[in-house]
Amino acid sequence: MKEAVLYEKLPNDRVRCTACARYCNIPKGLIGLCGIRGNIDGKLYLFVYGKIIASHIDPIEKKPLMHFYPGSKVLSIATTGCNWMCQYCQNYDISQRRKVEGIDVTPEEVVQMALKTGCEGITYTYNEPTIFIEFAHDVGVLAHKYGLFNNFVSNGYMSPEAIKMLANFLDAITVDFKGSGERKFMQKYIIVPGPEPIYQSLLELNKLNIHIEITDLIIPEIGDNLDEARKLCKWVYENLGPDTPIHFLRFHPDYKLLHLPHTPIKTLEKHCQIAKEEGLRYVYIGNVPGHPLENTYCPECKNIVIERFGFDITGWYLDENNRCKYCGYPIPIKGKLSKNAFKNRFLPVFW
Repeated sequence: MKEAVLYEKLPNDRVRCTACARYCNIPKGLIGLCGIRGNIDGKLYLFVYGKIIASHIDPIEKKPLMHFYPGSKVLSIATTGCNWMCQYCQNYDISQRRKVEGIDVTPEEVVQMALKTGCEGITYTYNEPTIFIEFAHDVGVLAHKYGLFNNFVSNGYMSPEAIKMLANFLDAITVDFKGSGERKFMQKYIIVPGPEPIYQSLLELNKLNIHIEITDLIIPEIGDNLDEARKLCKWVYENLGPDTPIHFLRFHPDYKLLHLPHTPIKTLEKHCQIAKEEGLRYVYIGNVPGHPLENTYCPECKNIVIERFGFDITGWYLDENNRCKYCGYPIPIKGKLSKNAFKNRFLPVFW
């Protein structure tokens, strides 16, 4: 437990948490909606500072980040808690029960574990990392000193105050929309008013030159509206640019939505077609191993320039400057192909 940085003191020993867009106003002795930030005697504390509930070595493509240090492996870490209440959460056991548990580690130990296992970066994921941002910050700043990069897998529902802190250490972020950010969907299945804070966060993150990729979980029957997908793609094109990668992810039944089917592949393909119609150049399908839209295609000559199966890179057809080897078109990828690209990267972490 450690006193939080992102909060304001209010009269009558109340505090206002400024880590995420909920801005919880918390009376003395109570906790915020995330379950891990609470008011003790008029001060806000992060109860999970240095408590890791999950850790794993993952390929960067699992995040999914396709245009950021391809083939690299990352140490993924998470705490408990979340600022969303997604009824389909695949990590609900650690995020939705709002319990304070985990193995105690210091920022130094996290960084040393990443180095020891040959990782090139650290990913803050599995639950919403914004809610443990003070811990992520301390790990991330130290990670930079050792030449490691940092990336978030986030819902983007963060505050301007959090983004100022992210500027100190964050290199890349995957912002995961659900149901294309449709307001009614978010209100019913996530319990948030709407997507506006996510859009604002993306604008600010883009100004900081943080690498951004967009994902959109397409949930059949309740979150697969093509008109909403078109609105999202149009916004991404106009505000983040046509080179911003977007991933449409296949839903699998989980948590409170076990009655729904897997997303039909044709539905995902329709979403991809809309993204291309709106001018986005790098459009992917996720959670469908072997689908042609796992690959990266050159926008100029249409050849495959990065071939993938699942999270593995199986073919690399770019030169040393990340230009298409067939026509020379520059593919917007940050970093070069990792030496880990063709190695087995699915490993447990033992603290």
